[in-house]
Amino acid sequence: MKHRNMGQIRIIEAFLAVFIVFSSLAISANLTVTNRSSDELDDLASIGLQALLWLDSNGNLGEYINNRNWTALRCSLNVLLPTSVSFNVTVYDVEMRQINNEIISNGNLNSQDVAFVKYICVSQNSVFKVYVVHMHLAVAK
Repeated sequence: MKHRNMGQIRIIEAFLAVFIVFSSLAISANLTVTNRSSDELDDLASIGLQALLWLDSNGNLGEYINNRNWTALRCSLNVLLPTSVSFNVTVYDVEMRQINNEIISNGNLNSQDVAFVKYICVSQNSVFKVYVVHMHLAVAK
């Protein structure tokens, strides 16, 4: 009688082992997706920061902000950023008051994964002015 029960126990043990293996695979597959998403956001933030750095390296960013030329800023970012990237930029003064009176954007941020870049810009004029640029980026889907 004991030999028959041992066979049943082994079958139940095998089913439990298969269940544990498949559940661990399902959980680990979800964990790798979240890591990939955070890496993509870091890459997106890096692309946005590179665009702002490039604009500021020759003084264009500070000049656009000083002259309140939001159209030129939008066009420059459209050229520098990949076409699949949507952005929204807000410019603040030192006291964190918004100074752009129109939207600086190339579309809607219709993604749940949005990267954020904060950039400090100093004007290269004789008058010392500091601006804080906030940029939200998302991949258009």
